[in-house]
Amino acid sequence: MATAKVYNMEGAEVGTVDLNDAVFSAEMNPALVHDVIVAMQAARRQGNAETKTRKQVRGGGRKPYRQKGTGNARHGSIREPQMRGGGVVFGPHKRSYRKNVPTSFKRKALCCALSDRLREESLLVLDDLPCAAPKTKPVAEMVQKLPLSNKRTLIVTAQADRNVVLSARNLQRVDVQSAADLNALDVFRAARVVVVQDALKTLEERLS
Repeated sequence: MATAKVYNMEGAEVGTVDLNDAVFSAEMNPALVHDVIVAMQAARRQGNAETKTRKQVRGGGRKPYRQKGTGNARHGSIREPQMRGGGVVFGPHKRSYRKNVPTSFKRKALCCALSDRLREESLLVLDDLPCAAPKTKPVAEMVQKLPLSNKRTLIVTAQADRNVVLSARNLQRVDVQSAADLNALDVFRAARVVVVQDALKTLEERLS
């Protein structure tokens, strides 16, 4: 049975918690994780680049100069690709970079990511994260008091908590994500993962 240390907001260790082996003891599958992360990064691309082909560029209906006698190369339009201001050959056009990835692959990749952070002792469990109002100072102090305070941190809450998000948004290298929306890319971008204890049940129900 996998276990993780439990800390309070003062950075003191207050115990341990048993974790689901199916979620937190998964064997690393580098090929699967790579494919899922590449697909997630591709899905974030806007794909708005657009160039005009020769037929889309305005003008060019008249021959720029006569065919012979000028000493210049022969041209039929100022909108030819080799002319300045002309069309673009093989230029980018609007497209979607999204790739279809099975949900089971995404879940397996997330299990691999969480298990990897646990094996590296970079996954910490926080007993509670009370945040009645948006205040940066308590969250900033908590981030500094927990182990591995010099690393990029991901805080995982049981559900989307606006107060926690607002409290952490001004902190450098600190991100907040809910257990329902957590993915492998979020986990691997952070060197330290802090999971609020009540979020463990949500993760295990979602992934096991």
